[in-house]
Amino acid sequence: MTNHNEAAAVRPLTLAWVSRHLEVGERVVRTEALRGGITAEMRRLTIGRPDGGTRDLVLRTFVNVEHAEDWLNREAGALTLLTGTGVPAPGLVAVDPTAAHCEYPALLMTHLAGRTVLDDVGLETRVPLLARQLVAIHALRPAERPRGYVALTTADTVVTPKGADAAAWAAAIDVIRRPAPRYEGRFLHRDFQPGNVLFDVPPSRPADARIAGVVDWAATSWGPADLDVAHCSVNLALLHGPAWGLRFPEVYEEAGGVLAAAASERLYWQVRDALALSEEVQLVSQPWREAGRTELTTRAVEERLDAYVTALMDALG
Repeated sequence: MTNHNEAAAVRPLTLAWVSRHLEVGERVVRTEALRGGITAEMRRLTIGRPDGGTRDLVLRTFVNVEHAEDWLNREAGALTLLTGTGVPAPGLVAVDPTAAHCEYPALLMTHLAGRTVLDDVGLETRVPLLARQLVAIHALRPAERPRGYVALTTADTVVTPKGADAAAWAAAIDVIRRPAPRYEGRFLHRDFQPGNVLFDVPPSRPADARIAGVVDWAATSWGPADLDVAHCSVNLALLHGPAWGLRFPEVYEEAGGVLAAAASERLYWQVRDALALSEEVQLVSQPWREAGRTELTTRAVEERLDAYVTALMDALG
């Protein structure tokens, strides 16, 4: 096996496990570390076939991660469920959630073509595609529901950025002290945002972009459509400016999605997910910088988050 670099090397037990799930005569000929994962190591494995051709698989490994078993079981379940639904997701090849065979909990899946696109160019084309894709995910009706959503923040753990609009943040924190509004349950991705969507963008025709795949299904849950929309909204706000975060719910509705009827209920979910990111600004922004958005320093992202939270409170409060 030739390694793309030392960091990409697959550990021996894991390599043996992967090899057992290949077709007869196939072998791993190359490995490459993939960027972007926050909690997991991601590698692309190039598989050599007996006829001289190759195919690619993706290996996700959780090293010293507390909830690895739960996440991998949920991702394996989601990938199985999504097969044949028309939602473009990887196919499950094998999973070892308890590290019974591998050094660490691992999941092996098919590789999807396409790439994440995080720059501002072509955003007008991509945002409606994101909305339509999310509507399609929320339309799924699995025979067995995933577990209920978990709130990612509390009023007491929110981190108000330095120099933020204190009154707006205090008001926003008060919003999530209230009980959650009643909602109609939907199948949620729970981390649907541009970093988990692969696009196929023809080099000379960015307007012809299409979604090639949606990845990272480890947090799939059952809950309000508003929560997935809120999560994508705040990511758009931080990546591309607050105006895009405010616009995304409208684009989702234009694509046929249904959100909470009352403005106060929508505000609850939008604010809840925006405040959740206050605790993770550094963690979230690092992969963006690695992907080329070097101007998105922790400070710059905090300022955008402040502007977005303030705009939410102004627009709906």
